[in-house]
Amino acid sequence: MTSLSQRPSAPIGVLRGLARIVPYAKKELPLLGLGMLVALMSSAFALAIPLALEYLVDGPLSEGDPEAVWPAVGLVAALGLAEALFIYLRRVTVLTPGTRIDSTLRNRLYQHLQDLPVAFHDKWHSGQLLSRAQNDVSLVRRWMSFGFVLIVANTITIVLGLAILFSWSPLLATIFLVFSLPLVVFGSRFGQSFQGLTRQAQDQWGDVATLVEESVHGIRILKSFGRGPEAYSAFASDAQRGRDLEVAKGRAQATLGFWLAWVPDFALAVSLLAGVWLAATGDLTTGQLFAFFATAAVLAGPIASLRFLSALALEAKSGLERIFEVLDTTNPITTASEPHSPSSHAGSLVFDNVHFRHHHTPDGQPDLLNGVSLEILPGETMALVGATGSGKTTLTALPARLYDVTGGRVLLDGEDVRSIDLDELRTRIAMAFEDATLFSASVRDNVLFGRHDIVDLFSAEAEERLATALATADAEFAYSLPEGIDTIIGEQGLTLSGGQRQRIALARAIAAQPDVLVLDDPLSAVDVDTEARVEAALRKVLATTTALVVAHRPSTVMLADRVALLEKGRITAVGTHTELLSSSPAYRAVISSLEDESGSGAEYSEAVAP
Repeated sequence: MTSLSQRPSAPIGVLRGLARIVPYAKKELPLLGLGMLVALMSSAFALAIPLALEYLVDGPLSEGDPEAVWPAVGLVAALGLAEALFIYLRRVTVLTPGTRIDSTLRNRLYQHLQDLPVAFHDKWHSGQLLSRAQNDVSLVRRWMSFGFVLIVANTITIVLGLAILFSWSPLLATIFLVFSLPLVVFGSRFGQSFQGLTRQAQDQWGDVATLVEESVHGIRILKSFGRGPEAYSAFASDAQRGRDLEVAKGRAQATLGFWLAWVPDFALAVSLLAGVWLAATGDLTTGQLFAFFATAAVLAGPIASLRFLSALALEAKSGLERIFEVLDTTNPITTASEPHSPSSHAGSLVFDNVHFRHHHTPDGQPDLLNGVSLEILPGETMALVGATGSGKTTLTALPARLYDVTGGRVLLDGEDVRSIDLDELRTRIAMAFEDATLFSASVRDNVLFGRHDIVDLFSAEAEERLATALATADAEFAYSLPEGIDTIIGEQGLTLSGGQRQRIALARAIAAQPDVLVLDDPLSAVDVDTEARVEAALRKVLATTTALVVAHRPSTVMLADRVALLEKGRITAVGTHTELLSSSPAYRAVISSLEDESGSGAEYSEAVAP
């Protein structure tokens, strides 16, 4: 991330930072321009009131003509009503384009987050992304709807007001302007300090959001280990840090507010002394003196708003920086410019001298996958076994391009997966993970999630696919839920047990009817009897589907036609379970470790013995 010392604090830097929103606001600029025009009209009516007052004082009041007073009073009232009406119209006018910009930017950010690779989400805290998508986008909307419009309109109002002051008395206007110049100095200092505080506060609240999310998702762990007080202590510490930053921001704004209130008043006081002297010498009429200070009073509002508008501009700039830290992140996993579609749907899967290393892997360390070569024939079930940390899960993520290989190729039906359209590739390959992730939706929605071709989830075809998938995954318990398969299962499916979540996730992969099914120990949380029933049903599914199954139990190995042993990033042995037991000491050691972990040693002791 960009450090605070690298971020420009000059007004040009602020404007350049805010200008990045233009591509997302281009369609709304005409309406925003209309809002500025309406705001200027309201200011124009406000500035016209002192002119009417000048006429009233120097005309009817000085001449003692009571009949002429009432029209002048009516004119002032009419100007005040027109000012209020245009303030109302300005708010109405800018509301719609602001919300549209909010929607456009928020949707673009969400879409980009969906497009970015898994490697990006591995290193970013979800709370930081959430705060950008929610708080920072809202800050930008407020700036575009009100800050941007008002700062332009108020700046023009101040310039016009000063011009009117100069037209009445150049000397008084010069005195007022000179004694107001310290505002420039204080405003510059405010920008330098407030910008850094704003960025730190936004990052800090992102960390707080991450803590809240982690605590909510990990509430069972916190309660079971009695670590609630420690979690609260960490949260309170981070929240206190955020509070301190907000207080520092408030002090900076209060300091600027003090100078914005005091300096113009002091300038008015000095101008008043000079104005009385000019009126006494006859160089200024009483009406002009009255109108001069009435105009200065009108300008007090726009000048005072500079504190709020400056703070809003700096917060919006910092928010845009945080948003574009995400939007500027490029996605290396994209569809080829000229994608090729495999000529068949046989499901042949080949790893051809595959290498992979994470971007953060230190130089000099070997690749996590260091030359994997493996061919899985159409309709074949290949079990992948290996010690913890050997790279099994990483290997299963490569066919669907959750990660891209850093060397070699992965071929699906003879085509490099990098040359296949991503959407097509991910409809041909379905995955079920050990850590089952479900959405806060119905069982029906979750199971049919991968069926892009089914538009009506209540159609006869959908019901058939759903029933088959649930039966195969031994997840027919879903029909006995309070609202059956239309029961909302809660965030991440936490209303279900771990085994139930895994079976729903497995049903989702089965319902997709892919060419290749990738299973990363999807039954680790189910009991032995349930696992046996699921495996028996899976044999029918896997008879016609190419499957790559990461095995963490000996019983899972028995599903496979062949087994591949992954050691230190390489496939060192491939064969049937019986062949490898007799020929590979390393394979026997791995299977023995799987038996110890699963507690099924008695069942396989004779087969594993050398």
